[in-house]
Amino acid sequence: MNKEKIEQAIKTIVGHMNLECEVEFKEEENKNGKAVLVLINSQDSGRFLIGKNGQTLEALEHIIRAMFLKGEERGVTLAVDINDYKRTKASYVIELAKQAVMRVRSTQKAEALLPMTAYERRMVHMELASYPDVATESIGEDPQRRIVIKPYI
Repeated sequence: MNKEKIEQAIKTIVGHMNLECEVEFKEEENKNGKAVLVLINSQDSGRFLIGKNGQTLEALEHIIRAMFLKGEERGVTLAVDINDYKRTKASYVIELAKQAVMRVRSTQKAEALLPMTAYERRMVHMELASYPDVATESIGEDPQRRIVIKPYI
């Protein structure tokens, strides 16, 4: 994966929006292969790059993946984050899920969370997998796909 080309593509796209940014890369090996995280930092214009509910960020990530994962070996994943938006949002969603777990434990009734992105749902599923007394399930169709937390009986 050519990081210089990825950085240049991002700066070109962002430049067309009359914005500036800095690009960093983090790589890690996981059980499925190599994960590359592209971190975009933009001082004043992060909200324009992120968009409402992260929609512009998702579109940018989709474009970058389409451009640079084509022809890559299997097991390489590419994610884009702007000003730590995804990480912060995932932490917030996980906290909401933990609060829902407490309610499910006390009422013993299933509870559906608000719709989430695939990334956010994955983070919640992974976090709640360590809770032996609840089960999680994704239901619905995008963009209304959500997680249901159920008591494990």
